[in-house]
Amino acid sequence: MKLPPLSLYVHIPWCVQKCPYCDFNSHGLKSDIPESAYVQHLLDDLKTDLGYVQGRELTSIFIGGGTPSLFTEKAISDLLAGIERLIPFANNIEITLEANPGTVETERFIGYHAAGVNRISIGVQSLQQDKLISLGRIHDADEAINAAKLAKTIGLNSFNMDLMHGLPDQSIDDALSDLKQVIALNPPHISWYQLTIEPNTQFASKPPVLPEDETLWQIQEQGHQLLSDAGYEQYEISGYAKPGFQCQHNLNYWRFGDYLGIGCGAHGKITDLTSKQITRTVKVKHPKGYMDLTRPYLFDSWQVNADELPFEYFMNRLRLQEAFDINEFAQLTGLPIDQVSSNLNQAVDAGLMQQNDNIWQVTAKGHRFLNDLLQLFV
Repeated sequence: MKLPPLSLYVHIPWCVQKCPYCDFNSHGLKSDIPESAYVQHLLDDLKTDLGYVQGRELTSIFIGGGTPSLFTEKAISDLLAGIERLIPFANNIEITLEANPGTVETERFIGYHAAGVNRISIGVQSLQQDKLISLGRIHDADEAINAAKLAKTIGLNSFNMDLMHGLPDQSIDDALSDLKQVIALNPPHISWYQLTIEPNTQFASKPPVLPEDETLWQIQEQGHQLLSDAGYEQYEISGYAKPGFQCQHNLNYWRFGDYLGIGCGAHGKITDLTSKQITRTVKVKHPKGYMDLTRPYLFDSWQVNADELPFEYFMNRLRLQEAFDINEFAQLTGLPIDQVSSNLNQAVDAGLMQQNDNIWQVTAKGHRFLNDLLQLFV
């Protein structure tokens, strides 16, 4: 077993209003955000996790939410400076901040960049007003387009545009029109994913009318072709990037890397080199409880059982299009390769994976039937 690269996820839980499809830990604003106090809590939270660092640098930071762009430039600057005082940054560290494309937030992009953010992820979701309304989004198409144009001018290493398809009453033409407009803005990275109805959301209690399966399939097929023709490579289930612009933070997740999680409800995954154990952590979920000085930030932690590790490893690794060396499985889990040999052979026999010596890769069929493939490792 070896220590993988280390990333940091920072969760900022507030948003202007809760979107009906959102199952993330987010809370609509009811008063002013206590941003300076929350930043201090984040740093204090990180201090409690320093034992997990084990001499490593941070290779990436992802500030997600909620809507992190509700925080001022100074708050983000104080946060990043405080993190760097606690854990050294790699020379090529990727620092991403999620942003709502509303006018107020986009005006802060320059300040975020000056604070150290070198990648911004813009939550577009759609460029059609009726779809934005149905999704509960508070921006319009012009604001999203202007946010992308600004991101291109301020010297960021990269930026992403989040776009959804399979929206309520969405036709194939509607979905592809959105995608064509986003492609025309030429972002280095596009996250293009299908709307799903998650439990405990407004959409779950009052489900909207979604496109039929055949329509969804046509959207996926034709959209993938549009992205490929425009020079975007699909490197992950919903991740498309120009060459060299893959999201390094997400790659570390899918390659079974380690990550600390700080902030309300944030999750972490840590390898301990001494005990050879993998630990998962989750922090207190609600802002009020998280900022209560009488209780710890950690809500729960547990060691991943050896019989669960194969599924956990492959659930992440097989999201990626890239091939991988099977010796990596033993290095990152501490388990012998023999433990999954028969599972891998079953995947080959079913046409879901292919092998060349120690190098394995998911086939196109395997990506299409990923859930079936993953069931082989349960």
